[in-house]
This record gives sequence, structure tokens and C-alpha cells, in this order.
Amino acid sequence: MKKLSHTDPSGRASMVDVGEKPVQQRKAIAEGYIKISPDTVKLIKANQIKKGDVLSISEFAGIQGGKKCSELIPLCHPLLITKMDVKAELLKDRVHVTAESHCTGQTGVEMEALTAVSVALLTVYDMCKAVDKSMEISAIKLLSKEKK
Repeated sequence: MKKLSHTDPSGRASMVDVGEKPVQQRKAIAEGYIKISPDTVKLIKANQIKKGDVLSISEFAGIQGGKKCSELIPLCHPLLITKMDVKAELLKDRVHVTAESHCTGQTGVEMEALTAVSVALLTVYDMCKAVDKSMEISAIKLLSKEKK
């Protein structure tokens, strides 16, 4: 079995030391969905959700969430984020969110992309919960990560 990177020799949680790793350009892309009712789709499309423009506010929230990842996930390193792009797209029965994060650093930005997607989807949920009790967040996943 492969050794877990975030545990010390006694098995306790430990932050990985990335100090010796080279600084590289890194990028990650993640996505997720929130299933919503047809009535909620109509309200979002007509910008009639009382809390405001659901798609743009969820995109901004995702950007904020991605930038604060290390404050939310205990063993994530604070990173110099050079780009955080979040897109929310209204589909027939759901909102699809993608997030792309970039950094120049010694560790990857996949957790930031995943956090951005999660926060954006939670924002859609928060903004629409008064009109839709059937919403379901699903399929949050990492699509790609790379380093140069």
C-alpha cells in the first residue's frame, strides 16, 4: 500500500513540507452540478431570485472560496493564486460550475479548484433554498491538473 503523504511516522496528521520542491506553474480544473427544479431554472433565467443574480454571485463566491482554501482545509498550504476563474452555466435542470485555478508554487492547486466549485454550488443552494427544497449538489470532481 502507498504511504499517505499527510501523516507522520506514528500515523498522526501532518502538513507536508514542500520547501524542497521546485517552484512551478500549476493549473487545475474542477467541476460540479446542482440539480434544480424547472421552476427554479425559470426564476434564475428571469433574474427573479430575491437574493439577486444567482449565476454571477455564485461565480464571485467561488473565486473567494478558492482563494481561502488554506483557511478552510487544515493541511492545505497557502498559495500565491495567479488566476481563479469560475463559470456557472444554467442548463435544463441544473447549474454546472467549472473552476480553473493557477498558481506559481511548490504544490498543486487542485484543492483550490475543488473548493471554488463547492462554494459556488453552495451559493446557488443558499440563494435558491427559499423556492426549491429539492436541490441536490453532485459530481464535484477534479478534471485535470498540470505543472510546468
